[in-house]
Amino acid sequence: MARFEREPSEFVEKVVALNRVSKTVKGGRVMKFSALVVVGDEKGKVGYGLGKAAEVPEAIRKGLESAKKNMITVTMSGATIPHEVVGEFGAGRVMMKPAAPGTGIIAGGAARAVVEAAGIKDIRAKCLRSNNPNNVVAATFEGLKSLRGPEQVAAIRGKSVEEIIG
Repeated sequence: MARFEREPSEFVEKVVALNRVSKTVKGGRVMKFSALVVVGDEKGKVGYGLGKAAEVPEAIRKGLESAKKNMITVTMSGATIPHEVVGEFGAGRVMMKPAAPGTGIIAGGAARAVVEAAGIKDIRAKCLRSNNPNNVVAATFEGLKSLRGPEQVAAIRGKSVEEIIG
């Protein structure tokens, strides 16, 4: 198998951030790369990972592997999310609101990558406080993880779905 030929994946893969970091040692500087990668099947499953290596392709590959390990399933209602939510991680905060069909994805860089990979078509999102890609991606994840559909809420409260929807 050639070095850059990869088998086609069932997941959409997006590199959100590539970062070159250097460590100063006795003989000079040692360069390494970190890659923040988001993967998703565009049907409600999404994951993210951070890969670090001496070469960029290797860092991306490690990021993909780590992303596939921590996949979550997102609760969706149609092409949007069931309710408004604020995801928090570190100093990163992402506010997400459901949007009417045809609105599209209104979201900034890192949050947009996660939402697109998850397969959400209509959403409004805003990064509050930090805009560090690592924290924004993680905060978006926390928000999507905490979404609850009417069925789940009804089950928790022991009521019927009609009572919850009103």
